[in-house]
Amino acid sequence: MSVLFHTISRFSRDQRGNIAVIFALSCVPLITVVGCAVDYARANQLYSKLQTAADAASVGALARTSPAFLAAGSMVSDGEIEAGSTDANKIFAGNLANASGYTLNSFQAMVKKTGSKLTSTVDFSASIPTMFLGVIGKSTLTVNGKSASTVSMPLYVDFYLLLDNSPSMGVGATPSDVQKMVDNTPDKCAFACHDLKDKKNYYDLAKSLGVTTRIDVLRSATQSLMDTAANTQTYSSQFRMGIYDFGASASTAGLRNLFSLSANLSSAKAAAGGIDLMMVNGQNENKDQDTPLTEVLPAINKEITSPGDGTSGSPLKYLFFVSDGVADENNKACLKPVTASTRCQSPLDASLCKAIKDRGIKIAVLYTTYLALPTNNWYMKWLDAFNKGPYGPSPNSEIAQNMQSCASPGLYFEVSPTQGISDAMNALFQKAVADARIAS
Repeated sequence: MSVLFHTISRFSRDQRGNIAVIFALSCVPLITVVGCAVDYARANQLYSKLQTAADAASVGALARTSPAFLAAGSMVSDGEIEAGSTDANKIFAGNLANASGYTLNSFQAMVKKTGSKLTSTVDFSASIPTMFLGVIGKSTLTVNGKSASTVSMPLYVDFYLLLDNSPSMGVGATPSDVQKMVDNTPDKCAFACHDLKDKKNYYDLAKSLGVTTRIDVLRSATQSLMDTAANTQTYSSQFRMGIYDFGASASTAGLRNLFSLSANLSSAKAAAGGIDLMMVNGQNENKDQDTPLTEVLPAINKEITSPGDGTSGSPLKYLFFVSDGVADENNKACLKPVTASTRCQSPLDASLCKAIKDRGIKIAVLYTTYLALPTNNWYMKWLDAFNKGPYGPSPNSEIAQNMQSCASPGLYFEVSPTQGISDAMNALFQKAVADARIAS
């Protein structure tokens, strides 16, 4: 018995094997901690893949070529777009085609149109099985994610083109064209007047001499503008165009509708081919009062319906006004002294434009610089004084200043005789489209 007692006593005092016991007892929490790190690292890696797929789905569902974006263009009211939800689901699944190690518990995608905004939201939840956490009763980890994207839809805009085709637009398009007319006319006239009663009228002379007049350039520039609009729009009916001028002849001078507002830009281009200089039936017809700005601008104001918010059923409204900015009309309230009786020749009265802008309609003005005609006695007597600024002709002239006052902020462009009217019209159109996006 003493031997057994001694043996037991010696074992209890021997500490050489304690480290094994302590290590064995310590392994459980150590393995658990390391296992947690491994499981959480793996879960985080899979979560990143799922979140990346969700981000791709929310952004991709709003791409300009996506089903939702295209469908939204024809919607006249707000609401969810089912095609967008379906597309987001496909994008999400496609980005996870080669991923494994998770179970998708739920996935929801929604694309919604609100005004001119498109918003997509994607929500997901997934379970990821653990390898080590099961030791402490945690067999799965759940991860949740969300992604949201917003994009502005292209705005719908109606453009009303008001084009000055009065006799003053029969002047040569460039200084060399002006000089050619002066050199080939007995009265040194730079205008290609379209006088039907004169068999040797200067309009036909300009054609025979190969002189390009401003009305010729305006015609081709307007046609080019239709191509620019067609190439710029996202939706086939995003831009509508209406074309107006000052009338076919002096006897009927006033607003004339050449092409009613339409989204058919190819038809608008064809109609623009009919833009031509106003005809006169002999000298002094209508007392040469062929630019009735105080009549034309209020008339176009009545043509333009109330502007909307830029959605398909409620487009924004822009007046695109191209002119050399000088009125010639019967107007007792003339800004300048009248000539014979009540004939008014003066710079544009900018208050006419204010009445239009006060309705929320934007005005884009392309001022075709009124050329100085020092060989023309009438010009020198009545117009030269307000076609000069402190340093000579435009841009400091009263004509230019009034035209700029007519325009909405940032939508004024002056084109000199040496510049291209077509390039200027296209540039002004792009400025108007950009302005529409900012204004929205």
